[in-house]
Amino acid sequence: MNELTNADGEEIKKNISESTGETNSHTPNDTSDVDATKNHEVIASETSANDSVQSVISNENEAQQDKKDSDEHDEVLNEIDESNAEDAEDEGNKERHTIEMKAYDTMSLEALAIELERLIKNEKVQAIKKHVENINNEFKDKFQSLLDEKKEDFLNDGGNEIDFYYSSPVQKRYKEAYQEYRKKRNEYYQNIERNLKQNLADKLEIIEELKGLINVEENINTTYKHFKELQERWRNTGPIPRDKYNNAWNSYHHHVEMFYDFLHLNRDLRDLDFKYNLEKKLKIIARAEELAQDDNIMRAFRELQELHKMWKEELGPVDKAYREEIWDKFKAATKIINDKRQLYFQEIDKVYEKNLERKLEIIANIEAITALDTNSHNAWQKRIKEIEALRNDFFNAGKVPLKDNEPTWAKFKESVRTFNRKKNAFYKGLKKEQYTNLQKKLELIKIAEDNKDSDDFEATTPLMKKIQSDWKKIGHVPRKDSDKIWKRFKAACNFYFDKLHAKRNAANKEHLEAFNKKIALLDKLKTFNATGNKEENIEEVKEFINQWKELGRVPNDKRYIEGKFNKAVDEILSNLKMDKNEVEMIKFENKLEHIDTSEDNRDLDHERSFIRKKIDEVKSQINQLENNLQFFTNVDDDNPLVKEVHNNIKTHKESLKLWKNKLKKIKELY
Repeated sequence: MNELTNADGEEIKKNISESTGETNSHTPNDTSDVDATKNHEVIASETSANDSVQSVISNENEAQQDKKDSDEHDEVLNEIDESNAEDAEDEGNKERHTIEMKAYDTMSLEALAIELERLIKNEKVQAIKKHVENINNEFKDKFQSLLDEKKEDFLNDGGNEIDFYYSSPVQKRYKEAYQEYRKKRNEYYQNIERNLKQNLADKLEIIEELKGLINVEENINTTYKHFKELQERWRNTGPIPRDKYNNAWNSYHHHVEMFYDFLHLNRDLRDLDFKYNLEKKLKIIARAEELAQDDNIMRAFRELQELHKMWKEELGPVDKAYREEIWDKFKAATKIINDKRQLYFQEIDKVYEKNLERKLEIIANIEAITALDTNSHNAWQKRIKEIEALRNDFFNAGKVPLKDNEPTWAKFKESVRTFNRKKNAFYKGLKKEQYTNLQKKLELIKIAEDNKDSDDFEATTPLMKKIQSDWKKIGHVPRKDSDKIWKRFKAACNFYFDKLHAKRNAANKEHLEAFNKKIALLDKLKTFNATGNKEENIEEVKEFINQWKELGRVPNDKRYIEGKFNKAVDEILSNLKMDKNEVEMIKFENKLEHIDTSEDNRDLDHERSFIRKKIDEVKSQINQLENNLQFFTNVDDDNPLVKEVHNNIKTHKESLKLWKNKLKKIKELY
């Protein structure tokens, strides 16, 4: 900030005291944009931007304006004095606009506590009031939401509402920081109140001394010097309570005027004072005209206010010959600055209005997303990201008109909170669903643990597989229970299936031994040499079949050896020149012995159904052939066609006999 704009006006007075011919350096280090919102607040409290300064000007001691101008001056002066008094009482009024107002609603509880501690440590307590209010509101809302969640979890776990209690280290940390803030704030305002009262007493004392200057019997030069000392004391005395300001100032101003009337008796001193005041006011005008060319409108306006304060409070009247002239010059420079400021605010307002439109659009988008029917975790995660992006857009959209700032902010916060409430309601419902899922999985765990020791593998294995499938179909459970119940369920299932696999491994070992023995037996069968006695050969083959059967089952991936054995048996029987049906029956009996070794009767049932179907087919074919013979009533039996039909009937009847014998063998096995 430029040194000329210091609140106490000392640097301005220093520059005004210099020759008007000198150039005043006015290139500030801080060229950033002035906080227009703050200045808007000041202007909004005045009657109008132009009237505020001109009203101050219009009531100068030396300008005898009409009653209307005087009344307007008094009215605006009261408002400006009120603002000045407020600024004086609250030394952080300017600083608070330079402290960043962060997006507190995006911060975690811990981050809010840390930010509060930082503000208390690094900033003036009077400058962070608004910041602390926003932080406190956000912390209370977030902690209440956390408290509601903890309470619901407590109740879901079977707790009694009257027994619920929750506290956290971050809550304790925040409370300690907030209590420190309140302590510092109270100490600050108590000190301010003491200072204001003391300043009031000092200023009333100055007024009393002013009264005593009139008609004193002493050298006028001594009296005048005393008067100047009182004026200096008045300026250096700090602020007083706002409700006492107008009365004190009016009384002071009245007695100053009375002293000037008294001073007019001494023309030399009066003319000297007029000359001094004229020089100072000309320098004020020169500075005001420089400010009228300054591109930084708000900085120029603030310094202009200081110039008017000097014109009003620190300088007396000038000679009547110059009063109107210098007043018009000062007023003209003031009007230029005011007009530029009005134009500046008009342009700012246009930007703010566009920002307002954008922010309202963002709020509408948040409300639209909130209104969507969202019923899954993944969908909610997507919505949360969309809301986060919109929140960032809102914070980056810029300022809005002052009158719309609080309503827009409140509407935005409410839209986000509505979304969060709906989101929290979903996840609370999800927690209830997870609790139900927990109960279902606990039931499956009980089934698994009750059956893990079972030796009835045939009945238990399908049951264990089913509960494993059911487990996968059940949704999520509370995170704190997930690992624990999964370990229980997995342990029970693994215990059972380890035992099952151990038994199967033992059986597989036996099957592998049977396979190795059957390989040896097959090799022996392949060396079989038929003798002249067919019956002995048949018995020997049957013995091979019995030995094969007694060796038991082989591993599933090695069952191909059964086909090799059957093929070898078929070749031996075919070489024995046996009756075809007799060979078929021996082969069939061998097949049945293999089927009969299976764990269930499904293969046997399938074979029986197949044979019955073949019997029906053969019978149907015989009937069809016998029906065909009826067409040959007048044909000799020696006719080749008739012979062929008779031969077919005979063949089918032999086949029917074979199938019936096979069916009989199967029935013997049931």
